Amino acid sequence: IHCHTPATDASGIVKVVMDDLLEYFSEWKLPGHCRVSLACCLNMCGAVHCSDIAILGIHRKPPIINHDDVRTKCEIPNVIRILPDGAIRPDPRNKRIVNDEKC
Repeated sequence: IHCHTPATDASGIVKVVMDDLLEYFSEWKLPGHCRVSLACCLNMCGAVHCSDIAILGIHRKPPIINHDDVRTKCEIPNVIRILPDGAIRPDPRNKRIVNDEKC
């Protein structure tokens, strides 16, 4: 699944968690099946809330927009549409405005 708004990079967290839990899964120390999942953002596309243990990444700071890169590398309507609460909106000067209070 390709996430447009990840709050965290999953690889580091998954490595640390699995290193710590490896003995439980490799030596069958748990009484039954146990599912551990990680979601990189609050959208939880992978249904991590259905897992026994769910780890959830959250945004702590508002995004910083590099206006030149956005104009050349992103589809502007998709960038604005990703956040339904209107936290990123177009600016008349052909730039994007981030509303920090909504982030």
